[in-house]
Amino acid sequence: MSSTLRPVLDEDAVWAAIDRERTSLADLLDDLREEEWDVPSLCAGWRVREVAAHLALAHTGAGTALTAMLRARGSFDRMVRDTALRHAAAPPAQLAGEIRAMVGSRRRAPGITHLEPLLDVLVHGQDIAIPLGRTRPMPQDPAVAAATRVWTTPWPLSTAFSCRRRLRGLELVATDVDWRAGAGERVAGPIEVLLLLLTGRTAAALPRLDGPGAERLRAAAR
Repeated sequence: MSSTLRPVLDEDAVWAAIDRERTSLADLLDDLREEEWDVPSLCAGWRVREVAAHLALAHTGAGTALTAMLRARGSFDRMVRDTALRHAAAPPAQLAGEIRAMVGSRRRAPGITHLEPLLDVLVHGQDIAIPLGRTRPMPQDPAVAAATRVWTTPWPLSTAFSCRRRLRGLELVATDVDWRAGAGERVAGPIEVLLLLLTGRTAAALPRLDGPGAERLRAAAR
């Protein structure tokens, strides 16, 4: 079946969604107890504080990014990991404040579109909230925009998630909005859960997915 990948938000609406998500995430972080900052997130090897630190670095300039890349010996993944680990040493209130301070700004890291900051704050917000047992509803239209971006991202950025390779032979179908992608055995669930699946949060997504394709994913995870 052909994919349904419709544009739902213009750039202004994307930035407005980013602002709302950053504000609400900063509020959530302000509410955390000290021990909750050290809870393992959905990101392997990162606690809540490393995820927050990564989001707080979204306005890193080109010069700083280049220095960090050289320090990481040219590895983008190592640079992202190392900068988050270093910045996580900052006080929690500082990290929450840095995220809140970005509200209203359209600055972004070199080499990315306005959709990457949206994807980051939506998915990393769940990386923080789910392990803490916090409810953090994901707005549908921004989730559709982020899911479409993940599915259609060209190489080499697509290697960050490799979703078309990982999910080959599956048709992803949102049950709450008009969105589908891929072909094969059906995997059905809310768009926010499909976004988690697309970005590699399979264990967190599986309990809320249905269909023969979801059963195939569960069998592979055993």
